[in-house]
Amino acid sequence: MNDVVSLSEREQKQKYLLHLTGDSVLQNQPRFFTLSEPSLKPLQANPLFYGNLTQTLHFPSPSNMLQSFNSTNPLMELSSSLTPFPQKLSDISFSSSLSPFPLQLYQKPSKPNNLRVFAVAVDPSQDLPRNSPQRLLKELAQRKKATAPRKKVPPKRFILKPPLDDKKLTERFLNSPQLSLKQFPLLSSCLPSSKLNNADQTWIDEYLLEAKQALGYPLEKSEELGDDNPAKQFDTLLYLAFQHPSCDRTNARHVRSAHSRLSFLGQYVLELALAEFFLQRYPRESPGPMRERVFGLIGKRNLPMWIKAASLQNLIFPYDDMDKLIRKDREPPVKSVFWALFGAIYLCFGMPEVYRVLFEVFGMDPEAEGCQPRLRRQLEDVDYVSVEFEGNKLSWQDVATYKPPEDALFAHPRLFRACVPPGMHRFRGNIWDYDCKPQVMQTLGYPLAVKDRIPEITEARNIELGLGLQLCFMHPSKYKFEHPRFCFERLEYVGQKIQDLAMAERLLMKHLDAPGRWLQEKHRRVLMNKFCGRYLREKYLHRFIIYSEQVQDAYEHNRRLRNPATTAVNQALHGLSYTVYGKPDVRRLMFEVFDFEQIQPKSV
Repeated sequence: MNDVVSLSEREQKQKYLLHLTGDSVLQNQPRFFTLSEPSLKPLQANPLFYGNLTQTLHFPSPSNMLQSFNSTNPLMELSSSLTPFPQKLSDISFSSSLSPFPLQLYQKPSKPNNLRVFAVAVDPSQDLPRNSPQRLLKELAQRKKATAPRKKVPPKRFILKPPLDDKKLTERFLNSPQLSLKQFPLLSSCLPSSKLNNADQTWIDEYLLEAKQALGYPLEKSEELGDDNPAKQFDTLLYLAFQHPSCDRTNARHVRSAHSRLSFLGQYVLELALAEFFLQRYPRESPGPMRERVFGLIGKRNLPMWIKAASLQNLIFPYDDMDKLIRKDREPPVKSVFWALFGAIYLCFGMPEVYRVLFEVFGMDPEAEGCQPRLRRQLEDVDYVSVEFEGNKLSWQDVATYKPPEDALFAHPRLFRACVPPGMHRFRGNIWDYDCKPQVMQTLGYPLAVKDRIPEITEARNIELGLGLQLCFMHPSKYKFEHPRFCFERLEYVGQKIQDLAMAERLLMKHLDAPGRWLQEKHRRVLMNKFCGRYLREKYLHRFIIYSEQVQDAYEHNRRLRNPATTAVNQALHGLSYTVYGKPDVRRLMFEVFDFEQIQPKSV
């Protein structure tokens, strides 16, 4: 009895006193099973010991144990007083007359089915290790009992609020800053739907001076300006421009909605500004390379570089390092702020200021290597360009500071000269000029009544307008391969951009409560290419498009080939009306002649 090893007190507190697994059996290693009667006495007082022990502790018969021992140790004889397993645990006797060698039990590896696990369970109420899964599950069960079950609340978007009565609705609109400026309806529609609160004023006091200094504006408050100056609202719009959807103030409805509306307007302002700039800077280039130049400057991958060049990254990411953010966390806020910023600048200062901020503050370089178009086969251009473009590559200062002369023929004379080549005069008096032009002008309501000081100016404008209309209906298949600019492509490019901006302004003034995301979807649905071509075909103007003979035969019986051409002609007409008469005539064509919104009554 003295030679039998007793279990220590530490081993009694573990989950298993003896864990005899099968790994030793598979490796032909013997296991030593030694128990003493005094070591089991402290465990017999535990009520869980009886049940666990009877389930987990199984002994082979004494005769089998002795036979196995004597066969492996022929020089030793083992005598033991072990009896078959009794019904009561208290009747177990572990006394034996053993030599100093411990009891060795060998399991033959050929019979894995007789594998038995000898273990003793410990009271689970005792202390478990901190990493123990049982302890974590127990704590979780107790925590679930302590906390009451949460009621499932439906999402806010499914909770129907009662509509405002007429009195509250009238009061809300009358107190809204969006109806405060009668002189500037577009600017007024981009103001917040409610007055700025103390939280908004805190951001303005802390960060607005830094933004103004980075953009090159005077630090005085814009509220001190007169009511007839749109720049009076610049502080408010500049604050809203930096409240992108990932910032702290985006939870406020008036801030979130106003920022998205500014961003919606700013993207079309940027595209029109750069389209006009590149059309005048490269008078012989086709629109394809120009679109690549624009993307190289204001593509979303390059916008963080411009924001960092103007030191505005800390206003967009006050708590993060912009360079360490991944792309999907860095580019969307930067793009939203960049667009909204130019929406605010356009509303308060106009297009010249947009050019200054683009090329002076952000330091954009149109000759940079990153914004050059890919190399492609260029058609030889043997035609003349206007005198002001010949041998002269215009800079952004030339475009921004240009003011047409007092007796100019057009609203944008230099842009007209960049899109309509001087060589178009060779087409005066042709069949299209006599047969088709009067019908087109009658349908579009041209020429508009303009009071000129000199009658010859009116006559010259009408002649140029007729040549521009013929260019709008000139398909690239007719003359482009011999004369690359004798087609509607350049007018189509500027017309597409002014069409987008005119529709964006229309939607902003028409839907005061709509957020920018809704306006964007509405804008896309109204100006889909298939609709633009359909409106032109409804006026039967597609009959006057000038195709080459080969394309004419292919398009005659294939509507799907013909539809993109009608869309392009419609956009080219908008570009011509913008260069000749200005933006008001674009609105007249879009919403009165072609009825883009489809709200006018139809003739039965």
